[in-house]
Amino acid sequence: MAAGNHSTVTEFILAGLTQKPELQLLLFLFFLGTYVVTVMGNLGMITLIGLSSHLHTPMYYFLSSLSFIDLCYSTVITPKMLVNFVTEKNTISYPECMTQLYLFVVFAVAESHMLAMMAYDRYVAICKPLLYNVTMSYQVCSCLIVEVYVMGLTGATAHTGCMLRVVFCKAKIINHYFCDVLPLLELSCSSTYINEVVVLCSSVFNVVAPTLTILGSYVSIIASVLRIHSTEGRSKAFSTCSSHFLAVTLFYGSLAFMYLQPSNVSSMDQSKVSSVFYTIIVPMLNPLIYSLRNKDVKAALNKIIEKRLFCISKDL
Repeated sequence: MAAGNHSTVTEFILAGLTQKPELQLLLFLFFLGTYVVTVMGNLGMITLIGLSSHLHTPMYYFLSSLSFIDLCYSTVITPKMLVNFVTEKNTISYPECMTQLYLFVVFAVAESHMLAMMAYDRYVAICKPLLYNVTMSYQVCSCLIVEVYVMGLTGATAHTGCMLRVVFCKAKIINHYFCDVLPLLELSCSSTYINEVVVLCSSVFNVVAPTLTILGSYVSIIASVLRIHSTEGRSKAFSTCSSHFLAVTLFYGSLAFMYLQPSNVSSMDQSKVSSVFYTIIVPMLNPLIYSLRNKDVKAALNKIIEKRLFCISKDL
């Protein structure tokens, strides 16, 4: 391609969720409230697990890491989105766009693998309880956490590195509310073959592989639980997995809805709604799911509140 046929892009325009001015303030207030709940919920979960000694187990070690990922995940997307609701022109510079893309992929991939690690943890706890302390030792859990972030950093480096070589010479309007891989590739006038190969490989390693791990874990869990003769035992076993299963369903369900549909204009608008769910709503819901449906978390929270109230009354 001749050098005169394109110009260097220095900034993009984010189309956002809607072009209707009357909805901007309403959406700003909604997503601001959502972000506040997300920050408070995930920070609260991390703090609670850190302060409660009886929550220092592999299950809650993974949960605190998931809360950290959700907090960062939402922070990469939501603040910029909120600014765009109250500004006339929704622009983002090229370096900011590439940075947002990199961080988004890091935490999206990390969340996918973290959910798989949590499913494996539940599998070991229910199917191999006698070996649980050895199989899920502190050293093993630490290695698994490191692996989660390594996968995230590797995926982000691959996607962003390939995106940096793409020449953008079409319209600079990104039909999305943040810099995602597929909407950016639609603006390219150079070959995106390598990017598409990376997207395919990334989908296999970061979506299909964790999904198979989760499915395999739950098939084994269900088979093991069905062999329990006690109704109370079955109920207790299922209750330890219910929160995680709901979190997995929300995350992968919205992800599948976005990426496993025909690529046309209407579906792109639908995919923006779907991506709102897994980038903003799911990080808010996860701490609520794990706190409201978990007796240990509620007991730990009540214990800390009682301890604080006791200290206050003692000081008075």
